[in-house]
Amino acid sequence: MATQASDAARTLTIAELNDRVRLGLDRNARILITSNCLETLCGESCAPTERVLVQAELMAAFRHCQFSEDSPERDLGVVELRGRTVWMKIDYYDLTLEYGSDDPADASVTTRVMTILLPEDY
Repeated sequence: MATQASDAARTLTIAELNDRVRLGLDRNARILITSNCLETLCGESCAPTERVLVQAELMAAFRHCQFSEDSPERDLGVVELRGRTVWMKIDYYDLTLEYGSDDPADASVTTRVMTILLPEDY
């Protein structure tokens, strides 16, 4: 039977693993940005260099975002960028990305997928 202390420790472990994804330190994680998000933030002239700039701005924004109390695992973040609200969600999959992870607190059996999207993409 799990105790409140062990539940809190597990949540903290998951949050720290999620932080590694946001900071670009997890080489096994996947980071996805929806095409609508990129196109909307780039504007009408979305040249390749502008797309790279927007991607860098998004990653920087989510490295420094603040999380609300209802996101103790730090798996859902919200930032304002270029006049738009942008969401970030981290999901947990098995190593083959076929099923959900059996244990998101165990990095050896979990692949994290961070998706960056606009609210209307959800």
